[in-house]
Amino acid sequence: MFSYRVDGEVSLKLLTQSDAEDVFELINRNRRHLREWLGWVDASTELAATRSFIHYNLERFTRREALDTGILYKGKLVGKIGFNNINHANKTAEIGYMLGEKYTGRGIMTRAAEAMVNLAFHEFQLQKVEIRVAPGNIKSSAIPERLGFVKEGTIRRAEFLYDHYVDHVVYGMLREEWVIK
Repeated sequence: MFSYRVDGEVSLKLLTQSDAEDVFELINRNRRHLREWLGWVDASTELAATRSFIHYNLERFTRREALDTGILYKGKLVGKIGFNNINHANKTAEIGYMLGEKYTGRGIMTRAAEAMVNLAFHEFQLQKVEIRVAPGNIKSSAIPERLGFVKEGTIRRAEFLYDHYVDHVVYGMLREEWVIK
């Protein structure tokens, strides 16, 4: 099973079925907070949906197409981060993340994202990592900006979010630009 110690407080672990109840509770406790920017929140209203999503991502992990990890802060599940899509032909991956509201502002997500970029370049031997963020999502945009990603452009109407479309700002980091922090 995949696990990765980021530092003395933060670690990442592959999400498995044994984590389903904790993941579902994390989503449930943060539904209002997460719903503003994540379109899948309303579809995740039952534990069965969480179990199904974890199963789907485990299958993709075995094919090396994705990596869905839980973020543990002092041993407690507080968020998720992962490679939503790994493209081996182009050696690229896209990082997606979410964090419980009461854990924002502590640098947890920045540390977790930094670890994922290190994994992308050093373990997965990728050549580029992207993070896509809706323009108004200031806290989420701060992560790639803090890590030195380059703002590459905007994909217009990239995602339908409940009742409207949102654009995505694409941030990119190339392997040769990355300096381990």
